[in-house]
Amino acid sequence: MEVIQTADAFKALVENIKSTTKGYKDPLAFGIARVDLGQLNVDKSLQATYPIINWDENFGSAAIFIQALADQGIEIDFTQNEVVYDINLQFLKDCLNAFTPYSDEAHGDAHKNIQVISALYSQIVNSGSLEGEFKVCFIFEDAPCQSVEATYLKLYALSLAKVRLREINLNGAFGALPNVAWSNGQPIELDYLREFEIELKLANEYPHIDFVDKFPRFLQHIIPADNTRILETSKVRFGAQLAAGTTVMPGASYINFNAGTTGVSMVEGRISSSAIVGDGSDVGGGASILGVLSGTDGNPISIGKNCLLGANSVCGIPLGDGCIIDAGLAILEGTKVGIYASELEKIREVNTGITIEGEIFKAKQLAFFNGLHFRQNSLNGEITASRSTREIKLNEELH
Repeated sequence: MEVIQTADAFKALVENIKSTTKGYKDPLAFGIARVDLGQLNVDKSLQATYPIINWDENFGSAAIFIQALADQGIEIDFTQNEVVYDINLQFLKDCLNAFTPYSDEAHGDAHKNIQVISALYSQIVNSGSLEGEFKVCFIFEDAPCQSVEATYLKLYALSLAKVRLREINLNGAFGALPNVAWSNGQPIELDYLREFEIELKLANEYPHIDFVDKFPRFLQHIIPADNTRILETSKVRFGAQLAAGTTVMPGASYINFNAGTTGVSMVEGRISSSAIVGDGSDVGGGASILGVLSGTDGNPISIGKNCLLGANSVCGIPLGDGCIIDAGLAILEGTKVGIYASELEKIREVNTGITIEGEIFKAKQLAFFNGLHFRQNSLNGEITASRSTREIKLNEELH
């Protein structure tokens, strides 16, 4: 690819690539990743680390990447949902030639795709070779995951809040990702450990294994916001989404992938996959929000703003704003909940348009209601809901 001198020439090049490339379409997502390969099965991808990802953006950079591949005889099949290709020094040179008009501006938050290309090119020049495996991945349709590289790209999109929780297709992720041993952030094939167990142990080279999982931990790939705290790395799985100001305490807390917070929150309990916690809410010590595989009939749970889940409580229905579940109480879809007439009228006042009548309800009938306080009568064991009179406020000094 020849050196492009001006921004107008760059734009003309991009338009030409799009108009002359057979079947061309802009990718939904793309990025360049360093890929960790298997120690025994050397063609098997174990992990993909993206310095940056592009999600429904930067289509000019995508066109340049596609042309750089085409110049090496690689014809991209745009009918595929996702594609992954190796990159080399020539790919990087071609991209840098095209990006020349913007190279001086590529620092800080500007032109990060150019920064990735430049940094990788410099590494090669300084070391004399391409140390490591580097690939470019394109996702054209939000379909079930097929490759490690595309699955990681989607997990990055979630953890970087490029997409909203529960709004991308993660079907197939467990099948695409291998189960590996993680040691100091690096994946190791279990087959490799089994094959060389004797030699490694006799040589005192058997690695310290932190955990075994298909997913890495959040902090292995994501730099959180300055006012976000994660007090134990094992408590947040990669693919979780944490809004600025979230505090994740040690102990019984856990946030799974495709789950997380949308605002300042205190998390001392479990946020299962697909569960979302709203701004100002507190998930108390040992509290559990059920995921779609945990008895919610496949209905994902959202917790509204300024809610409190008491210690060791269980939430199995979506909650509106300003709700409380008392400590130790389990509110599941089928839980029978009594609401006295006087309280029902107060609840209607903060939930316009509700039509429920009666005194005994299944908890799922109360899903998404605002201002509910679930409690249990200590004398007769009856579970009731009343209008919450307590405003949940987090300690600002802790966030």
